[in-house]
Amino acid sequence: MSFRRDYVTKPIFSWARGVLPTMSDTEREALEAGDVWWDADLFTGNPDWSKLLAFAPARLTDEEQAFLHGPVDELCRMLDEWKINWEWRDLPPEVWAFIKARKFFGMIIPKEFGGLGFSPYAHSEVVRKISSRSLTAAVTVMVPNSLGPGELLMRFGTKEQQDKWLPRLASGQDIPCFGLTSPEAGSDAASMIDTGIICKGNFEGREVLGLRLNWHKRYITLGPVATLLGLAFKAYDPDHLVGCEEELGITVALIPTHLPGVSIGHRHLPAMQVFQNGPNWGRDVFIPLDYIIGGQERLGQGWKMLMTALAAGR
Repeated sequence: MSFRRDYVTKPIFSWARGVLPTMSDTEREALEAGDVWWDADLFTGNPDWSKLLAFAPARLTDEEQAFLHGPVDELCRMLDEWKINWEWRDLPPEVWAFIKARKFFGMIIPKEFGGLGFSPYAHSEVVRKISSRSLTAAVTVMVPNSLGPGELLMRFGTKEQQDKWLPRLASGQDIPCFGLTSPEAGSDAASMIDTGIICKGNFEGREVLGLRLNWHKRYITLGPVATLLGLAFKAYDPDHLVGCEEELGITVALIPTHLPGVSIGHRHLPAMQVFQNGPNWGRDVFIPLDYIIGGQERLGQGWKMLMTALAAGR
C-alpha cells in the first residue's frame, strides 16, 4: 500500500479529471495521427539503447550524391547573401529560374510525376548545404518540399489531383505555399476562424456544389509569389447539403491564387530575412468540392492529414 498514491495522488487526479475540459475532436485527431519511434522509449525512463543503435544510419543514393555535388554546388556558387539581403531584397531572377529548371521544388515528388523522388534525408542535406551560403535560398527550396501542398497531394490527393498538380509543382510551373497561420490563432488550427461554407455556386460557367471561403492568413512563406495555395479552414454545412452534420471540422483545399476574391498582401520581413513571406486573404472565394485535397470524402479530416503528412518537413 502506498500512502501517497492512495491518499494524495488519487484524490487529486479524480478532482482534476472532473474540472478539466474534455478532449476536443481536433486534439484527439492530433494524438492519433502518425506514430511513435524510439523516442517513445525515451519517455519510459528506461530506453532500450540497443534498439536505437540497431537503426542503420541514413545514406544518400548515388543519384542524390550527384545532385548534391552538381546542381546544389552550382546553385551555391550563384548565391551572394549580402546582395540578396541588402541590395536585391530577393533571390535574383536567374536563381529563381535555376531552382525551377533543376527541380529543387520537386525533390520529394515521385519521378512518375516529374519530380526527383529524393528521400527526406536527401532533402535535409540539400537544404543544409544551401543554408551555409544563403538562408533565403534555403528556406525557398525547403518549403515546397516540406510545408507545401505537395506531400499532402502525394499522401491524400485523388488520382486526378495528383496527375494535374504534381507535375506542375515538380517543374516549378506552379509555386506552392500553405496557409495555416492566422493573426487570431497563430498555427493553432483548432482556434482559427477561417471558414468554408458548403453551398452551390458558379465555377467556370457551371453550377456546382462547393465551398464559399473566407480567410485571413499571415506569415505564409512563399505566399507573395505562390500560384497555388494549400488552405486550412473549418468547414460548415448549415443547409445539410452533404450530410446531417453542420460542423464538419478542419479541412484542407487547393486554391489557385488567381481565383476571384484572393488577395495577396505586402511582404513581411521576419527577423529581417528576405525570403518571400507575407499575408493573404480570401473574400467569398468559391471552389468546387473536388478542390478539397482528397476530394469530398476528406471533408473534416484536415488536421489528421496535416499531422500525418507534414512531420518530416517539421
